[in-house]
Amino acid sequence: MAASNSIEPRLFLNPIFTTSTTTNSSTSLHIQNFKLKLPHFPTKNPTLVFTLNSSSGSATTNNNNDNTIITPYPDDPDPEPVSAVSSEIRTRDGRDRRKIVKVAWEKLVRWSRTWRSKAKTDILERTNKVKKFYVVVLGGGSFGTAMAAHVANKKSQLKVYMLMRDPAVCQSINEKHCNCRYFPEQKLPENVIATTDAKTALLGADYCLHAMPVQFSSSFLEGISDYVDPGLPFISLSKGLELNTLRMMSQIIPQALRNPRQPFIALSAMVVASKDRKLANAVQQLLASKHLRISTSSDVTGVEIAGALKNVLAIAAGIVVGMNLGNNSMAALVAQGCSEIRWLATKMGAKPTTITGLSGTGDIMLTCFVNLSRNRTVGVRLGSGEKLDDILSSMNQVAEGVSTAGAVIALAQKYNVKMPVLTAVARIIDNELTPKKAVLELMSLPQVEEV
Repeated sequence: MAASNSIEPRLFLNPIFTTSTTTNSSTSLHIQNFKLKLPHFPTKNPTLVFTLNSSSGSATTNNNNDNTIITPYPDDPDPEPVSAVSSEIRTRDGRDRRKIVKVAWEKLVRWSRTWRSKAKTDILERTNKVKKFYVVVLGGGSFGTAMAAHVANKKSQLKVYMLMRDPAVCQSINEKHCNCRYFPEQKLPENVIATTDAKTALLGADYCLHAMPVQFSSSFLEGISDYVDPGLPFISLSKGLELNTLRMMSQIIPQALRNPRQPFIALSAMVVASKDRKLANAVQQLLASKHLRISTSSDVTGVEIAGALKNVLAIAAGIVVGMNLGNNSMAALVAQGCSEIRWLATKMGAKPTTITGLSGTGDIMLTCFVNLSRNRTVGVRLGSGEKLDDILSSMNQVAEGVSTAGAVIALAQKYNVKMPVLTAVARIIDNELTPKKAVLELMSLPQVEEV
């Protein structure tokens, strides 16, 4: 490489071309028409042209001594400009990338079609029963009604019974095909039938969707246990912990029905969890549709505890909104809350991957950041200065996080886990701490290493 005696230009051939010089004097470096020719560059005339100037203020010259040429070939009489080369590279790379993406997508589609053809996903087509296939939903709340409508829409010959205690809502569903309390403007499928008679609803049912609030579930189930078939699978839609006993639904249902072998499935954030893999797959097929994806899991504890604790964290998130603490505070609080939930859940035997998955972090994000969350709404109003009793009396739905908060802290003590954010929520619920005081206390906690 031609240069002055005190200068040693060096070219580093990395993905981004750079130059470096070393010098023992103050001589300025001026390189013009820097030509680099590569033997396998993907163009007809593989020449790149660079113009480099030094950072000093001295004037540049155009004599031949200032030109440096690196080439394995003789000089090309007609080199292509760098802009043309770059354009051709981008065009070719763009075509290659599109081809790679297309092939990858086609492989996914083929895999999906093959899997569906082997797995007969329509559970109704697989049943050998002569009678009509039907499902019972326990409870006439918003989620229970929505799930009843979803299942009923899958097949017109599928009957969905809704067992409820309110005769007015029952009549509204049967005569007007709407839930007058929760969805007065939404028409329900005609194959959704409401009843207040447990025997009528449960006798011969193929699946049962339990959509009662956790705190009332035990007494309700004890009252209908005589009509429950010992092999009837219970799909729990309820999220929370029983306040006095700290039991989850996987414990409440079999104990209330006096049948430790009662088939149980937990549904949370569109994940069905059961220790029986075949049962989980069957429920997945029952609930999945073109508009609803259902995943399966064997980690019942992880799915249940994440579904219960996220409601308490949602109250904390709402308090941040109500106090106008901003997005950074919200992000920090939710991240801390996710860690606390993971600490307790794993101590209870849950898999860490469950807590960081759809039924864990996925459900937490939805509940903490979406305005439709009942628990987040309670938090917003608490953060704005309203009293808890006034908030609850004005709601026509149950915010499970309110009653679950105390149970969560009892569990934390049982498993020796520190949970500052969720403990603060429990103290606010018990009216022993104001939201403002809770924030100050949390900010004064020792600074520790993130885990």
